[in-house]
Amino acid sequence: MTTTNHTKVLKQIGKKPGKYAKYLKNNLPKERAYGAATKKCQHCGNPHAHVGKYGINLCRKCFRDYALELGFKQYS
Repeated sequence: MTTTNHTKVLKQIGKKPGKYAKYLKNNLPKERAYGAATKKCQHCGNPHAHVGKYGINLCRKCFRDYALELGFKQYS
């Protein structure tokens, strides 16, 4: 049972309580308190190219889409 998506594995071993508990204890991803993994785009969930200034919390792609609605102007 090798996979990168832990939710798929949890669904597969859901009927076996012993294996389910052991998997939850050892293989779930850690909850992050700080760093790049905690900052995600509010619109698409992308953790890369995060614009957090002024509390925007969007990735650069979504920021380009919503910049005019947020009140930013393009000067050139």
